[in-house]
Amino acid sequence: MDALRRVGPWIGIVLLLPLLIPFLVSGLVMPSWAVIFFVFVWVALVVLALYLFRRKPLVVLALPFAGFAFWLAFWLTGAAIFDWTA
Repeated sequence: MDALRRVGPWIGIVLLLPLLIPFLVSGLVMPSWAVIFFVFVWVALVVLALYLFRRKPLVVLALPFAGFAFWLAFWLTGAAIFDWTA
């Protein structure tokens, strides 16, 4: 568990980088305001990860997965309500 506390935040930070890809290519399905919103969400996740890096290292590891789940829920909700399609 101690090793996970030391390595976990670094893994979380690294996993935030590829999360930017679906956030940016969402413009193929979502309107442009949603893509701008997701860029702000990604920046907020990075700032939160840096803030929690030493305070709560295991939370940093969970942030990329929470961000992806939020993106997926937002996309599926928009597709169901507003008929967002490619």
